[in-house]
Amino acid sequence: MKKRLIFLTSSLFPSLFARIAYEKLTHPQVHKLRDHELTTLDKANQGELDYSGFKIKTYAWNESGSKEALLLIHGWEGQAGNFSDLVEELIKADYRIYSFDGPSHGFSSKGSTSLFEFIELVNVFIEKFEVKNLISHSFGGVATSYVLSANQALEIDKYLLFTTPDKFSQRIDFVAESVGVSPKVKRKLIARLEKELDMKVPNLNVSDWVKSVNVKEALILHDKNDKILPIEQSLNVHHNWKNSKFETVEGTGHFRILRTKSVLDRAIHFLEN
Repeated sequence: MKKRLIFLTSSLFPSLFARIAYEKLTHPQVHKLRDHELTTLDKANQGELDYSGFKIKTYAWNESGSKEALLLIHGWEGQAGNFSDLVEELIKADYRIYSFDGPSHGFSSKGSTSLFEFIELVNVFIEKFEVKNLISHSFGGVATSYVLSANQALEIDKYLLFTTPDKFSQRIDFVAESVGVSPKVKRKLIARLEKELDMKVPNLNVSDWVKSVNVKEALILHDKNDKILPIEQSLNVHHNWKNSKFETVEGTGHFRILRTKSVLDRAIHFLEN
């Protein structure tokens, strides 16, 4: 009933509801971390980076480790602490590990942010930490694949994706559906985004970007019953990425995939072999 009322009201006041949907897209919700996630963050060498009006929180673990450096890129409305279980496994394996909280995410300062601010920051950290190995979760795959496609001088040895969206238009559909707005509102929202990004939304597709990335090996892990991000999106990315492998997991959903021991073991195996 509530969604039907919103649908009818948004049909009458499309500009107002387009602003509401835009706010939802550009102001990520910050979720509370678990105690063990906070404990892992406390183990890091923490810093701050000034970026586009934000104070970006940075993290580094095991910087004197014997193995190569890894950059962890969280998803939209995620944060570095989401990787805590994986970080502990990577420390045991003696990797050097870097991560960050995106603009208006986690413990970074808050404000209106966008897809491309996040993307540009990923590029900053790949170059800053001189990493050849990447791990992303969910939307982190969108930001990272765009960076690698746009800057093919970045050579990556291994890239592990814990799920990935494909089409940015699907994210807009999800927001529109969750808010319950009318198609007219969605059209206004797309028009505003295209004007600000100077790009057409139908062209914002991970399955297109991965065709030109300079990555030697990639592995995509996705739970077959992921209710947040349908597995078909990751599969389409895989089918368009010649250097990728795809493995399904089960019983983890979209978020528990990052803290399930059997999945983390598969991740370490990919990095080690």
